[in-house]
Order: sequence, then structure tokens, then C-alpha cells
Amino acid sequence: MVGVETALTGLTAGGGCAAKYSAARLEELLRGFVPVEAENLLVGLAPADDAAVYKLDDERAIVFTLDFFPPLVDDPAAYGRIAATNALNDVFAMGGAPLLALSIAAFPEELPTEVLAAVFSAADEQVRAAGAILAGGHTIRDTEPKYGLAVVGTVHPDGIWTKSGAAPGDALFLTKPLGTGLVLAGKGDPDEAVRWMTTLNAAAADVLRPFRPNAVTDVTGFGLFGHVHETAERSGVRIRIDAAAMPAMDGAIEIARRGVRTGGDPRNREFAPVEAEGVPEELLALGYDAQTAGGLLISLPSDKALSLEAEFRARDLFLRRIGAVEAGAGVVVS
Repeated sequence: MVGVETALTGLTAGGGCAAKYSAARLEELLRGFVPVEAENLLVGLAPADDAAVYKLDDERAIVFTLDFFPPLVDDPAAYGRIAATNALNDVFAMGGAPLLALSIAAFPEELPTEVLAAVFSAADEQVRAAGAILAGGHTIRDTEPKYGLAVVGTVHPDGIWTKSGAAPGDALFLTKPLGTGLVLAGKGDPDEAVRWMTTLNAAAADVLRPFRPNAVTDVTGFGLFGHVHETAERSGVRIRIDAAAMPAMDGAIEIARRGVRTGGDPRNREFAPVEAEGVPEELLALGYDAQTAGGLLISLPSDKALSLEAEFRARDLFLRRIGAVEAGAGVVVS
């Protein structure tokens, strides 16, 4: 931790991925854009995914993403590391490997220089840990702090993961527990939340790559149910979630039972209605909780499930089977 008394979260109305624009309004906004017609644009706005992908040749494509948000913790180093992780994880969610990053920063001019230095330094360390280089960026003055990265990575054109390929018969997995928003808002254990939010999805992606999953995305501001909704809708399938199997960070369920909710909760419920008769409200709150730098949501043929679980176990990586993909439409939580 950095010995600076500035309370970064006191300078913002809402931090982390909970600050995302409403998914429902974003969909409405993007409907007005005509997708670019370019032969080598493999992933763009038709439909949008975790990052854009552009083919260079038969062996290489670039993955390009941008992500930034206001602080969700007061420690500047933790903030920089979380923001960097969240942006880098978009590249891993597409099956790629990060190569180069640029900072996107907006800070009040009166903030101590050492606060900004701590944010940048921690982000640089995380970019290096991901195997990439932080090579510059752009900083402006703003009353509300914001930080993030634009990241370029590489992927083989045949190895791109999107969220639109889930198929009936698939098993659904998650590589991190849920509850970052609830834990921070409810004054739970911030150390556990920060530990998960600063865990890169690189190791999980490396294990997953040989299994050739049908669909992958990372769980962030739209919550688990929001990202499952996107996967189901774009894949033309029905996804069934086992509510009791949803993994939760320590204290998250108890905090939800107290009625604590983040600002992203109502927006996510509006965007992603689910069939959930008889499911306890605290589990629905967990599913709608806006995550920051969450885990990978994986859909792959169920005959590969046991092998995937064994590989994650052998590497001491977190993995939880949370549901299945069926013919039909929508999301069912039971």
C-alpha cells in the first residue's frame, strides 16, 4: 500500500465497472452505427464483443481493446493494478495475448504527484506480468479520477474466442468467484476482492486454449447474468444457471442479505431479465452484481468438462461449473 491519505473513492460517484454505461442504453446507441464492411475486420460491431479483432495475415490477427473507470478503492497502487487487469483481461477473453498498452488517465490537478505515480507504476507492473509493454499514454485534467488502458494483443485468426458460439450440450464454467461490488459496497474483506480483481486471466486462458471452447467472455460490469444473457442471445440458445453453484467471495451473500446493492444492480436487471422462480433474492443480487476484472465465462462441449476441470485442478486454478446450454432462448436460473 502507498502511504498517501487521499481517499480516491471520495472523488467519484461510482467506481470500477459499475460505472459502465447502461447495457440497455448502449445497445440502443450502437443500433445507430452501420458496421464497417472490411474483409479483415474479424470482430467489430456486428456484433460487438470484448475487443475488436483485425486480421493481418493467415497466421496473425491483432486484438484491440480500451477500458477505463473511476476508482473503486482508495489505495492508488491497487487502483492502477485493478484497472490494468480489467483492460488486459479483454485480450485474454478473445483468446489472445497482450503485446502493447497505453495509459488513459484523467486526474484532478491538485492530487499529489505521488498518487498518480503509484497508479502508473502499479499498472506498469501488471502490464509486464501479462507479457506486454506499457509504452505511453495520454493524461488530462478532470475533477473525477479515471484510469485505464488501451491494449493491443495478438491472436491466431483460427483461435479467436467470441461470446456468440455457445451450443446446446455445452457446459458453462466460471474462473473467478462473484461479489466484488457487493464486498466493497458492504465493507466486507477488501483484500480478497482486490486479490481477485488483480488476478490476470492469463493462466486460465492458457489452460483453456487447447480445449477450443465454443464461447468465452469475461464477467465485468453487466454482472454474471448480463454476460450470460449476451451469450445466450447472440448464440441463439437457452442457458440454464444453477444458482446454488454460483461461486461467491467470502461475505458477499451475507452482505446481499442485508440489502446492500451497487449502482449497477438495477441497470443490469433491466438489461438481462431471467426466469428465476423461487431463487433467493441474495443469489439474484450476486448474479446481477457488477464485477470488476471478473473471471472468464466459458461454454464448451460437456464431453470436455471433466478434462478441463482436471487441468485447472492440476494447476491450482479456480474453476466452477455453473450451468448448461440448451436449445431454446433466454436465461433460466434455478
